[in-house]
Amino acid sequence: MFSSLETSAGSCVNPTIRGITYVSVWVVIWGTVASLIDWILLVGDVYESGTSGQAITFTVYGAATVVMATRFAGRFLDPGSEAPDQE
Repeated sequence: MFSSLETSAGSCVNPTIRGITYVSVWVVIWGTVASLIDWILLVGDVYESGTSGQAITFTVYGAATVVMATRFAGRFLDPGSEAPDQE
């Protein structure tokens, strides 16, 4: 019942808006996860704020986020890839 509603709603969204939203969500995910890990490493005195360790943390999580976002892009950005109704 709801999956047919989601399919029709998802196909009505402008592809540009859908892409911008997709990238925005991944930027928020990257920022949140990297900040949490950074906080844990700062509190644990693994490195200090403003050092190369902090830059490496955000860079590595940024690269991982790009890989994940690229792998999942087809599921969310391709309007024909909606899951079929499973009734």
